Amino acid sequence: MAFMIAQRAFIKVYLITMVEQHKGYGYQMLEDLRRDFKAYGYSPPQSEIYRALHELVQQGILYRTKQLKGSDPKVDFQEIVLYHFTADGEEKAKLYKKQVKTDLDRCLGILNKAVADNF
Repeated sequence: MAFMIAQRAFIKVYLITMVEQHKGYGYQMLEDLRRDFKAYGYSPPQSEIYRALHELVQQGILYRTKQLKGSDPKVDFQEIVLYHFTADGEEKAKLYKKQVKTDLDRCLGILNKAVADNF
């Protein structure tokens, strides 16, 4: 058992939640996470976001579709990759999040004990 939760597991939980909320594509997810965690001094590496998304696809939780970024094909040439749940992806995602929640609760216990014991 790891001492604290792995960064990739942490990121995957957020990515799953973003897909549940129909929020964006890979780069948008990265920007949202960086904005949300900036106050804590954490900036998830771009490579970790894409590795985590790739793993979620490999695990059969997500699949990709491509689409032009804007609504006007004459102007908007940038293609983006959107992520969606597979047929049984939502169930797999719920199970994964439940497992990570157990790890997060354990980590919180360790951190709270360390603060209580030492400060």
